[in-house]
Amino acid sequence: MFPRLWRYCLVLTRNRDSANDLAQAACERALEKADRFETGTHLDRWIFRIAQRIWLNELRSQAVRRGGGLVSVNDIDLPDTKADTETNIYASQVLKEVYLLPEAQRVTVLLVYVEGFSYKDAAEVLDIPIGTVMSRLAAARGRIAQRMDKEKTGTE
Repeated sequence: MFPRLWRYCLVLTRNRDSANDLAQAACERALEKADRFETGTHLDRWIFRIAQRIWLNELRSQAVRRGGGLVSVNDIDLPDTKADTETNIYASQVLKEVYLLPEAQRVTVLLVYVEGFSYKDAAEVLDIPIGTVMSRLAAARGRIAQRMDKEKTGTE
């Protein structure tokens, strides 16, 4: 489960080192709070939720201390998946567009389309109504499609 958690943390933080730190902090917190985990429930949802809360707390503290910010999409070093060149180029373009989405949409896209969570499960992890999950996904798809069409046709 750690690779999935790390990927989720990377989407949240947009930085490899921060993703490593966040994933480790989430694991540490999960171990500390293991007695609160309900047997028979989904461990991945529980740990993803822990990671999200740690990240939100970090963002709040950064804003208070120094106004913090996030790293540019261009500064993220993502591994090559060794697919053919055209697939890599298209996947890279789509991923870049996903990283440009507002955080709420970006995280929702990751949970549903990458991690395979149902809308209900994603809503539970994010602590939002299922309608909000559907709305965020629709908005994200629309934005990505619009940007990709503009890029393809060269229009603004």
